[in-house]
Amino acid sequence: MERDLKIESCARAIRPVTGWSMAQRIIHSIEELRSLIGQEVAVGDWLTLDQSRINAFAEATEDRQWIHLDTERARRDLPEGKTIAHGFLTLSLLSFLVKEALSVRIEFSRAINYGLNRVRFPSPVPAGSQMRARCTLVSVEEVAGGIQICWAVTVEVKEVSKPAMVAEWLVRYYS
Repeated sequence: MERDLKIESCARAIRPVTGWSMAQRIIHSIEELRSLIGQEVAVGDWLTLDQSRINAFAEATEDRQWIHLDTERARRDLPEGKTIAHGFLTLSLLSFLVKEALSVRIEFSRAINYGLNRVRFPSPVPAGSQMRARCTLVSVEEVAGGIQICWAVTVEVKEVSKPAMVAEWLVRYYS
């Protein structure tokens, strides 16, 4: 019972906090995917990244640098006056942010996170910021037993011109 409450609490914590919700883009076929190559396919809902999530990530990864955890020092010493999220926390939310933006519903038995070609963190994510993913389809390639999709994903922070993260993400779908 206590474990179920913790899971539900965690699920509530990752839901986007907005006054409205953008529609998730649903892709129904490989042909539809191929027609979208080179286009921005979807933009997700805003997700608020609060200090409690940053603290939990610091504990899980043993990365307790003051820029992430010390709110008093951040108020004095950081440009925004707030702690900032770990770049790898932003990266770890990639699959969730993309799932909020789009869904590939093609007849395959499984989807596998195959990795990243490139990832950069051009701008920090201050605690309490809202962020979302913008997804552009780079390529669709056949691989043994399935297909590989390359997404160019930009994670943007609300009211910040420079992206928090840019990544080329590879996902494989197998039959």
